[in-house]
Formats: sequence, structure tokens, C-alpha cells
Amino acid sequence: MHVGMGTFFQNPQRVRSDGDIWRQGLELAGSAESLGFDSVWGAEHHFTDYHMCPNVAQFLTWVAARTTRVQLGSMVMVLPWHDPVRLAEEVSVLDHMSGGRVVLGVGRGLGRHEFDGFRLNMGESRPRFAEHLEAILEGLDTGVMEYDGELYHQPRVELRPAPLASFRGRAYASAISPGTFEILARHRVGMLIIAQKPWETIEAEVAAYRETYRELNGEEPPKPILVSWVAVDDDPATADEMFERWIVAYCESAMLHYRFDDGGLADIPGYEYYGKLAERVAKHGRDHFNRFLASLQVWGTPSAVAEQLIENVRRIDAAGVVGIFNYAGMPDDVARGNIGLFAEKVLPALKAVDTGPAVGAALAVGAS
Repeated sequence: MHVGMGTFFQNPQRVRSDGDIWRQGLELAGSAESLGFDSVWGAEHHFTDYHMCPNVAQFLTWVAARTTRVQLGSMVMVLPWHDPVRLAEEVSVLDHMSGGRVVLGVGRGLGRHEFDGFRLNMGESRPRFAEHLEAILEGLDTGVMEYDGELYHQPRVELRPAPLASFRGRAYASAISPGTFEILARHRVGMLIIAQKPWETIEAEVAAYRETYRELNGEEPPKPILVSWVAVDDDPATADEMFERWIVAYCESAMLHYRFDDGGLADIPGYEYYGKLAERVAKHGRDHFNRFLASLQVWGTPSAVAEQLIENVRRIDAAGVVGIFNYAGMPDDVARGNIGLFAEKVLPALKAVDTGPAVGAALAVGAS
């Protein structure tokens, strides 16, 4: 099984300096290869305490310079917030600098505050995502960016440096709404799963995506990658305390950042699902929903964490998992202990599980 490490630069209530949060995140990311992880991942967010990594390629360039083996994943680069040709250039440069280690994770964005900050119409995010995705993947295949869509227009230009290799087979996307699944399947993009729904719903949606992918492409899709927030300790009671103190606090921050209780999201084209979600939050209460989100994450003793992750990976027949170990303002000693114990006692159990083709494996020769 592929096991990656995600880095979260979160500074709730700004009780620490932003510099201190970044020092911690870089320290943990820099330890990933020696601890035995297969990849390091960064997520893109802007303007708030929720997560302070506005340029994922810049962060991963730092990681690339300090490693030789781990893959470099974005979870995700939010395509509507970028000029596609500039993003394609950044990805191509990073791939050259790292010797082809990039795994491209993309998404269309959900944070209304971020869309507002970029002066963008959130209601255009789905068609803009589809056009940007098509243009970027084609550009990274051919070395030429040229596109004439409804929203995105790019005259023909060459990408220099020319892309090192195609990203078909190493491109993934985070998708919550079923309307996005067909876009991913059409462009042969894998799924990056961040659990926000009951597992039976996630399983059904992955199955629907796979069926759509087979119908459109006549082949099996890439196996998904699962992202989980993790809290582990040898003492079960301490692990439960970590769940209450850190995982639940992270889920509360996600509620605030994404405004899951905002019924107005239903009025934005492409975000109708979140209107229904807001209704459920209103019915059951914010604390109930926070704890539901927390229950989808993983915590406990090393053996319990390994068992939970293996079961969740098997639920969706995933290629592997990316664990998040520092979040919600977690102090250095707790974050180091969390990732260190995981690497020592959980990682070997996960890597012993055969999940099939490697994450980011290229498509078969002859595939378009």
C-alpha cells in the first residue's frame, strides 16, 4: 500500500506565529522520506487561519530539494483560481526538478471567502474547472497550451521547459459532488477521497465513478487515494483525548472555513449538494455534524489505527492513504509523537498490504 504524509499549516486563533506554524510543517515534511513515507502532499488555501499554503508548487519544490525518493502530491491545486498556462509551467518545472516525482491533484474549490478574495464568480467553478483541467492535461501531454472554450481562451504557446512526461495516470481530483465525477472520468483522472459523507455513500459514489469511467474509456480507472486525519498513541485513553482535542477541533475549523451550515450555497450553480448538507446541519446541529466528520477520521492505538485504515482503503479499493498528522494548532511535541509513532508501528503494517498498481503509475502504452 502506498502511504503518504500530508502537511497542514493551520493556525487557529493565531495563538502561535505563522512562522512557527510553517517551521513545524517544514520540519515534519522534511522527515517524511527518512521515516519511510512514499509521498509528501500539500493543500492550497488562501486568506485565513484554516490553512496557510497559497502556493503548493513552491512548498513541494522545497520538499523536492531535500528528498530523492518520495513523490510530491498536491491535494489540491484549485484550478479556477489559476491561470492554466502558469500552473502548467509550474508543474512542468517541479517535475523536472524532482526527476518526475509529481502527482498532480486538482480540485474546483469550495471556500466562498477564497473565491471572493480572487474576485471570481463561484458559480462558474464547475465549467471553469472542466476547461482548465482539459487544457492543462493536454498541455502537459503535448507541450503546447491552446484552448478556445466558453470561459478560457488561450492562444497557442509552447510550455518551456517541455513537460518531462505525461500526467495521464498520475492526475487525481478531489470531488464531492456527483456532477464532477463525469468530468474526471472523461479526462481519465483518478479520485482523491477526503471523507465527508457516510461510508456507504462514498462507496456508492466511487462505484458510480468507476462505471462511468469504464463506459467512457473501456478500461479500469486508477484506484483512488484516501486522505485521513490521524491521531495515534500507545495508550487508548490518550488517543481518545487526541481525538477530542485535535480531530474534533480540526472538523470545527473545516465547518467554519467551508460554511457547511450556509444554506445559500444551494443557490450557487454547481454547489447544490451543499444546500442539502446545510439542511442536515440545521436539523441536527453543528456539533453533531462536526462529530460526524470527526468519526470518519482515524484514531486509537497503533494496531487500531492500522486496522481502521486498512478497512477504509478496502471499502473503496484504494491504492493507498495520505495521513495528516499536524493540525488544529497541535504543538510540536504532540505532532512529532503522532507522526513518529505512526511511522514506527503503523506504517509497516500498511505497507505490507498489497493494493495493486502504484500510485501515479503511467497509463498503458498506447493509451491516449
